[in-house]
Amino acid sequence: MLKVEMSSFDIVVVTVELNHMLIDFKINNIYQLNPKTLLLKLRGREGVRSDLLIEAGRRIHLTSYQFEKPVHPPNFCMALRKYLRNGTITSVQQYGFERIVELFIIRKGEEYRLVVELFGNGNIVLVDPSNKILHALSYRRMRDRNIVRGEPYVYPPSIGEDPTKLQRADLDKLKEYGQLEVVKALSRFLSIGGLYAEELLIRADVPKDTACASLSNVELDAIFDNLNKLLSEITGSNLKTYVYIDEAGRWVDVAPVCLRKYSDFKRVQFSSFNEALDEYYAKAFVVKKTTDVKDTADQEASRLERILREQETVLHESKKKAEVYRKIGAAIYSHLNELQLLTQRIMTEKRNGKSWNEIVENLKAEKQESRSPAVYFQALKPKALSVQVSVDGQTFDLDLKAPVQKTASKYYVKAKREERKVKGAQEAVKKTREQIEKARLQGIKKVEHVSAPPPKTRKREWYEKFRWFHSSDGLLVIGGRDATTNEIIIKRHMEPNDIVFHAEITGAPFVLVKTKGKEVPDRTMQEAAQFAASYSRAWREGLGALDVYWVRPEQVSKTPPSGEYLSRGAFMIRGSKNYVKGVPLEVAVGIRTGDEHVNVVGGPSNAISSQTQIYVKIVPGRESSGKLAKQVRSKLARLAPEDMRQKILNIRLEEIQRFIPAGGGTIKK
Repeated sequence: MLKVEMSSFDIVVVTVELNHMLIDFKINNIYQLNPKTLLLKLRGREGVRSDLLIEAGRRIHLTSYQFEKPVHPPNFCMALRKYLRNGTITSVQQYGFERIVELFIIRKGEEYRLVVELFGNGNIVLVDPSNKILHALSYRRMRDRNIVRGEPYVYPPSIGEDPTKLQRADLDKLKEYGQLEVVKALSRFLSIGGLYAEELLIRADVPKDTACASLSNVELDAIFDNLNKLLSEITGSNLKTYVYIDEAGRWVDVAPVCLRKYSDFKRVQFSSFNEALDEYYAKAFVVKKTTDVKDTADQEASRLERILREQETVLHESKKKAEVYRKIGAAIYSHLNELQLLTQRIMTEKRNGKSWNEIVENLKAEKQESRSPAVYFQALKPKALSVQVSVDGQTFDLDLKAPVQKTASKYYVKAKREERKVKGAQEAVKKTREQIEKARLQGIKKVEHVSAPPPKTRKREWYEKFRWFHSSDGLLVIGGRDATTNEIIIKRHMEPNDIVFHAEITGAPFVLVKTKGKEVPDRTMQEAAQFAASYSRAWREGLGALDVYWVRPEQVSKTPPSGEYLSRGAFMIRGSKNYVKGVPLEVAVGIRTGDEHVNVVGGPSNAISSQTQIYVKIVPGRESSGKLAKQVRSKLARLAPEDMRQKILNIRLEEIQRFIPAGGGTIKK
């Protein structure tokens, strides 16, 4: 059975690691991935970045995986951003030995607490400096405390004894549990869960089914000693964390210590418990999703199979009926005169005053003598005014009030009606079989979709904070995203041999070709010009082409003319400009593979097409950036080999949007 939630022992270790790793980290942003899960984007010294994943009632750890973020953040997420964004983490602590983690965050001189409750249904509560609840993931009133905005935050009452404060004499209370198995009593007494209760008993060499009343002092001493050893182990510096794998290859558990309970299991060691938790839950998430998708697909398949069986039954019955009705019609016409004579005789005798019984007796007598037409007689139905006959192996009724030909026609009509049903049933069966095959293929695709873990966060290069691309000749070209990055590019990254591009329009980025002292080919010059034009305001205004100029670094100055002022991101260009006329506005977004990552690249079409065959061209248009990014991702997936498609569909839309010029656009036909 897969581990669902973290234990108190797990939380001891993870909080120690987080406290060591995250002190003085700033909270860049907060995302609410689903109703119970938060992702905190953190920034440390020298630009070091970390992502903290918090799932109420279940887990808290750093993550190296990427997650799709909602377009519209929920109210709780917005409230957390209001109070915590740009705040500094000063401490990460566990409350007692409870499954509660507290993040202490200072913002604008005020200390806030983000309380993460990892027990039961879980909760995440934001507490102000005076211990009043500002916001919570879920509000409720309970017997022993309330989670209500404006009221003081109260910790839940402890369920069991705190193992870190336990004295040997306290364990004598276990005997009060009487005949209850010691593993169950220990789990309740210390509130440590079944896994660690069983682990303690294995280490203490005490059978887990021992009745509490029969525990000896020697056994209690052993339990106490091994509890202290386990606590020392998880708080020690030589920690070894493992994921445990069963014979079927399933990741069944993750623990901050080597557990004897899993001595027969394979295990994978990790450098930190945070890393182990991240990998374990990523795997567990995939297993859960895959199981859910399979269950849904199986339910749909069962539903369709049931419909198919019903349709095939209708088809079989209609075929059978049509065949019988046609045989009856044929039998009537084959013996038309005899049957007509039979019906006429019955009605004549009745009109002549004979009773129905007399008529029947006469017909039976003649049938015994094999006389025609009595040989066909089976029964008389006076109330229905019909006679049952058996002809050529078919038993059916003839209407005594109507000509026999009319009865034959009725059976042929019935046969045609059933044949129409057969045709309809055949079409329905065909359609249902197609639906079953479609559902099967969709199920396979959905399983493939969820069976891949979320993509891992790739380490970014220094230039990726700007707009950038590598030219067809392999040269790095960078451009500003806004006034601030324009300023940074020119002041920090412009070197004497670089070439500076700028579009002939207000609201355009400065673009640098990083030459590394090499001569720049015309092809790269054209690509840099298109880059400068496409990411300028001209794109948003829907222009098709624009003039661009280039200059040398020594021509760029931050010194304005006398009496004038240059705003952030603006520079003076001195001397003559070299123009590239009528540069078309067009970019491409493509996919480039490398190591375990599928990377998005973007820039001038010629540059991107020289690096990959999987790319989509974009021109100015009216599609919003978000909608266009979805279209681009879908088209890239269609262009890619089958084994890459799912990885591309898993790419976050933000990764594609980074390469779409401001103002959206449209895919070039």
